[in-house]
Amino acid sequence: MASKVVDLVYWRDVGTTGLVFTGLVVGLASLFQLSAITILSNLGLGIMAFTLPVRLLYKAMMLVRLSDGSHPFQSYLDEDRTLTDEDTVRIAEQIVLLIATAVTELKRLFFIDSIMDSVKFVVFLYLLTYVGVQANGLTLLMTGVICAFSLPLLYRLQQKRIDKIVKAIKKLVEKGTEIVDLVISLAKPPPAPGPAPSPAPTAKHKQKTK
Repeated sequence: MASKVVDLVYWRDVGTTGLVFTGLVVGLASLFQLSAITILSNLGLGIMAFTLPVRLLYKAMMLVRLSDGSHPFQSYLDEDRTLTDEDTVRIAEQIVLLIATAVTELKRLFFIDSIMDSVKFVVFLYLLTYVGVQANGLTLLMTGVICAFSLPLLYRLQQKRIDKIVKAIKKLVEKGTEIVDLVISLAKPPPAPGPAPSPAPTAKHKQKTK
């Protein structure tokens, strides 16, 4: 499954990728004007408007002995898309692992396990408030689909130039992180001094105790 997704986003089969990409973009664009139920219903009607006449045509050709009576869509019907018990367990384990990882990471960020990571998370949430004002979830989803199909192809065509830009950005981020860590370390209060050691008993004090 993962290999098929990689083949799609890297445009290794231009025809299949173009069909999937166009379908996703047109479907998401339609959601701006129509409800999901309307789109799915019309899509189903469009498919049935093609498959039902073709099936009736083959049936009529069989009755007049112009065909051997083979089903026009038998190859699709014979495809086994059922999940085995092992596949079901593996998928369920992956889903549970992803949810557990997400919950652990959110708990670490919200309860300040690392100051730097929590500060980055706060900045990210603050930026999301502006994104939410300017665009809705459907717009972001369409933008994500377009980026998923265009960025891998762009990286493959301009890999050397993009790698140089990414390295420069990483260096700037590392320098900024070092500066913030230095500021945080300077802002921390010095450790409290420990209790002073008690003075050793003198010789006169020892004689009095005797």
